[in-house]
Amino acid sequence: MLVKKIKNNTTYRRIGIAIIDAFFVVIGYFATFLFTDNVEKIVSNAFINTVIVAVIVYIAVFYLLKVYKSITKYSGVRDYVVIGFCCIISSSLLSTFNQLSNIVIYGIKRSILAAFITGFCCVAYRVLIRSILDGTIRLRRSKKKKEKILIIGGGSVAARVIKNVFSSIKEEYKIIGIIDDNESKIKCCINGVEILGDRNKIIETCEKNKIDLILFSIAKIDAENQKEILNICSRTKAKIKIIPNIEEIIKNDIPIKLSEFKDVEIEDLLGRQPIKLDDNDISKFIKQKTVLVTGGGGSIGSELCRQIASFEPKKLVMVDIYENALYEIERELRKKYPQLQLETIISSVRDKRRINEIFEMYIPEIVFHTAAHKHVPLMETVPGEAIKNNVFGTLNVANASVKNNVKKFILISTDKAVNPTSIMGATKRICEMIIQAKNTESSTEFVAVRFGNVLGSNGSVIPIFKNQIKEGGPITVTHKDITRYFMTISEAVGLILQAITFASGGEIFVLDMGEPVKIYDLAENLIRLAGHEPNVDIKIELTGLRPGEKLYEELLVSEEGLVKTMHEKIMVSRIMDFDKKSLEIGLKNLKGLVNTTSTKKEYIRAVKKIVPSFIELSETTKKSNDNNKSNNVKKLGYIINVNEKNNKIENRKVGNL
Repeated sequence: MLVKKIKNNTTYRRIGIAIIDAFFVVIGYFATFLFTDNVEKIVSNAFINTVIVAVIVYIAVFYLLKVYKSITKYSGVRDYVVIGFCCIISSSLLSTFNQLSNIVIYGIKRSILAAFITGFCCVAYRVLIRSILDGTIRLRRSKKKKEKILIIGGGSVAARVIKNVFSSIKEEYKIIGIIDDNESKIKCCINGVEILGDRNKIIETCEKNKIDLILFSIAKIDAENQKEILNICSRTKAKIKIIPNIEEIIKNDIPIKLSEFKDVEIEDLLGRQPIKLDDNDISKFIKQKTVLVTGGGGSIGSELCRQIASFEPKKLVMVDIYENALYEIERELRKKYPQLQLETIISSVRDKRRINEIFEMYIPEIVFHTAAHKHVPLMETVPGEAIKNNVFGTLNVANASVKNNVKKFILISTDKAVNPTSIMGATKRICEMIIQAKNTESSTEFVAVRFGNVLGSNGSVIPIFKNQIKEGGPITVTHKDITRYFMTISEAVGLILQAITFASGGEIFVLDMGEPVKIYDLAENLIRLAGHEPNVDIKIELTGLRPGEKLYEELLVSEEGLVKTMHEKIMVSRIMDFDKKSLEIGLKNLKGLVNTTSTKKEYIRAVKKIVPSFIELSETTKKSNDNNKSNNVKKLGYIINVNEKNNKIENRKVGNL
């Protein structure tokens, strides 16, 4: 019954369209007769006979060439060409009838003019119906408020955005204009949308037109200019979206859909240039090797495992004490790399016996040691735990590496190890000293890689700020001038893998973290990206520096100098001289403390004997730090170190750091 009803509806639709076509055939011949003859002849029998024959011929030709099988809503250029072709055939047949009989009184010239008028009308009304059905033309004005769009970039991508995305959803969106820095394009139009001006017009345009959404669609742009433009956009009240993989979309001519636009992330506002790595060197280093990663479930550790897996190791051994995180990365890797020999082991690096068992069982050739307690304020309250895990955990893994003839040991260090003001930073500095000492005592090549904060890592400010914004604020920042170096997890790990291909043992590699970022500015940008206004919709509260926290981080200490490597983003510090005997005595002293009930002062006193540059941030030091904005200021390519004892300032050139 339903099928019969649908067939009936289709038949009625085709009959209705044929009637409209017949009407326009009459109109075409009427207009032609009106333009070429006296008005009185229109009522003659000859004219009526001609029109009747013309209607029969046109409708028959339309039917035979399947014009009525086309669905008007989805008709296109091909359908309109066929209609034109049908009109030409029909006019030719009528001209032939004119030669053979007296029924048709129109010659070739009149028939061509009539065919043109008829064809134009038949195509025009079909286009009108299609436009109404697909929403291009609205018979009634929609009550729904349209989102106003501003497009950044007046190139081919913008043209495709306008054509492929918004042509079908005009009910929801209205494109106000385009922004482009090319002066020759200003006041020109792309698909009817005007280029309003350069980047300096963004804020004005958004305020004037109450823009709801900004689409960043520039295909080729350097990171610095992208950062500048996105930062301008972030100062508006509009939501910002960006097209990911623009080059791939252009190269493969992939249609651009609205769902493919992604929200601008804080990484996009940092202006970091894409880092190029020598995958061949990394592959030679890792391929068909047994690689062990401690802290394999952590932010850096898990990303290391992902990238290592892509270079086809013989076996990947992941060690972590936190079972949930380790389970997640195991599932991910087994799904993505089903052929990978993967071992997941729950163990603490503190457990010397268990660590030795693991090394004896799997005999790793390369060890990445990322396991550590990293949270500065927490470690200030329990210094013994930081020492157990960071110092003696590292010592356990290092000793197991020596005992089992590991070829290369890589310690993941931190900028907080430089002139440390926290227990966490001081323990990481001791870890660096341990691996440099071990490097001289064994065939294992021990190296460290030092860098700053990574975006989105466990405990980093980004996810904390996002949660605070989600809850309606306030965002808590410790100090308005506090700055940090930031890098994405993937690029940090890529540079770690690249750095170790340069290593010969004993080095501390330093990653170029780019420009330092003010945490307060970071908070403001995140608020704007969420569509709010800082300190209006979401408040930013200053809570004061936390225990062990300093305003500015450094990437090297005063005794060290930096030497460039073959990669512009990787530098290596000069190997430091220190008394290994004193280190050994200091470690024994610390071991005694962690095995007994000790006070924080005892731990700090013991750590200072190993790391003389460790300065605990007392209340007095904090105030001094606040007033002077830092004991260590990065400026114009120099690190300026303030020696508190003699107030002497030393300048050291540090290249791009």
